[in-house]
Amino acid sequence: MKHKDEISAGQRFAFGENWIRFLSVLDENRIEAAEQSLRNMLGVETLAGKRFLDVGSGSGLFSLAARRLGAKVHSFDFDPASVACTTELKRRYFPDDPDWMVEEGSVLDLAYLKKLGTFDIVYSWGVLHHTGAMWQALNNVLPLVNECGSVNIAIYNDQGGWSRRWKWIKQTYNWLPSWLRLPYSILVMLPRELRSFLAYAASGRFMSYFTDKRAYSKLSQRGMNWWHDQIDWIGGYPFEVAKPEEIFNYFKNNGFDLAQLKTCGGGLGCNEFVFNKRFEK
Repeated sequence: MKHKDEISAGQRFAFGENWIRFLSVLDENRIEAAEQSLRNMLGVETLAGKRFLDVGSGSGLFSLAARRLGAKVHSFDFDPASVACTTELKRRYFPDDPDWMVEEGSVLDLAYLKKLGTFDIVYSWGVLHHTGAMWQALNNVLPLVNECGSVNIAIYNDQGGWSRRWKWIKQTYNWLPSWLRLPYSILVMLPRELRSFLAYAASGRFMSYFTDKRAYSKLSQRGMNWWHDQIDWIGGYPFEVAKPEEIFNYFKNNGFDLAQLKTCGGGLGCNEFVFNKRFEK
């Protein structure tokens, strides 16, 4: 099924439309935060001489960060609007650059993936769990990693019953007519935000609640502002999850060693991993 048909059928969130809105608030601070995030997780200061594959590039922010760090970048996304966002970032910062390729493609399309070759770094932050076939997507990215390469992925944490509840919330958002999605999102957010507001007030930091919301994108390594992040979370469907040990065991059994791990502390959000391909003598 094509992307637009999945959207029309209520089977997929329009991630790219959210990213288009994000481009209006993208600034140098957010780009530098993305660069630092890559440095921290990959344990490097530069990506010069590396081939970097961004699987599901979204806004293109991390493709841009990788290119600024010196990598030769290939970006692709299933969502045409996300492709347009990444293309726009390339136009702004690296126009006509032969070392940054942007395409429309799917991580579930083996014929497409076989044309790409292999890469030093395969990067896919918060993407594979939105394909509708997460384990197949993980299987498909493994052959894209070269002999001494790395995989940097982020996958939603499995919280059992809470994850099943959130799956239902996300399905409902996408089934609703567009005019009902805003009030639905507010209703979903209200209990959590009320608890947060009361916690701030109880600690005597009433105004800090509003200050922190305004500073959200600066505090977040992903660089997304608070409102865009909430809608992305509430509407983000398809939605799959995994326990950290499931991801660890999967890569271990497929010839990769864990190099870096950053968990979400057992709560909402993504666990982030870096795996290095095991060198076989």
